[in-house]
Amino acid sequence: MKYADAGVDISAAEQIKLRIRTLAGRTATRDVLGGIGAFGALYALDRKRWKEPVLVASADGVGTKLAVAQMCGVHSTVGADLVHHCVNDILVQGAEPLFFLDYLAMGRLEPRTVEQIVEGLSRACKQVGCALVGGETAEMPGFYAPGEYDLAGFIVGAVERSRLLTGERIRPGDVLIGLPSSGLHTNGYSLARKLIFEVQRLTPESYVAEVGNKIGAELLKPHRCYLAAVKPLLAKDLLAGMAHITGGGITGNLPRVLPRNTRAVVELGTWPVPRIFAWLQRIGRIEPEEMLRTFNCGIGMILVVPAKHLSAVEAELKRRREKFFRIGRIEPARSGAKPDVSYTGTLA
Repeated sequence: MKYADAGVDISAAEQIKLRIRTLAGRTATRDVLGGIGAFGALYALDRKRWKEPVLVASADGVGTKLAVAQMCGVHSTVGADLVHHCVNDILVQGAEPLFFLDYLAMGRLEPRTVEQIVEGLSRACKQVGCALVGGETAEMPGFYAPGEYDLAGFIVGAVERSRLLTGERIRPGDVLIGLPSSGLHTNGYSLARKLIFEVQRLTPESYVAEVGNKIGAELLKPHRCYLAAVKPLLAKDLLAGMAHITGGGITGNLPRVLPRNTRAVVELGTWPVPRIFAWLQRIGRIEPEEMLRTFNCGIGMILVVPAKHLSAVEAELKRRREKFFRIGRIEPARSGAKPDVSYTGTLA
């Protein structure tokens, strides 16, 4: 017998890797040594640029949004979802991306699907100045059903130690600035899919008037990247902290960056909630508290801004034509209390 008799086509995999090598090569920066194909990727940190660099690393996946992509037969956006999510995760600590690796696994390698995914990865990496230096493409027959695949990413970035954002500088009186999301991003899809495709029995092609879009297209809106909006603010040292609003929503993510003896007060109704969230809340009869800890509800990134820098931050965001909303403030908490979030107003 041959390996192909067990469902693994080595020759086809080699052809796919040649295409991946081309796509990844487009993202190479001057710090990348060698190309795709070695056992390990090589990256030489520019020590003339960085005085005291701290490396920041993160790993994540796209989650069950992949199931929507597979239902729709659209695989060109999930790669960007993955890159943008990972970039945002290290951005909250002040880091800018250096290089990225991916892991793609499927039951049988489908060249067109793989190319769409990697093309999305490559395009997103190129846009944020991050080199796609390698990864793993695994063919696992019998483990994944036909047409199914999983995708994960690993990113490394850098920040000067003096500019590292740890949340320690956050103080009562700081203002919370929310940057809008483009939709669900990459979180809450297990609940959304259950409501839409099981309870409502819709198809990806179903048009939902309350949402103003075909539901498949709405769910596949790319996860927004906040690097371009935030980088100028970091360069001017205008922020005390940031929180990427992913799984766990505002409720679960904002406390992760707050120091002890502080709490966040978020004023609901200070930003427009995209229609997809209001519709999901209605059809699922979801309590507001559950919405806020499951979905981003329209806010993808929260900036914690010292009051003295507020006007400068808002002026910079306006200059770049970035939408933003004042959504709350930092208050003192009782001594020894763990950081948390409370809400005023209603989710509109």
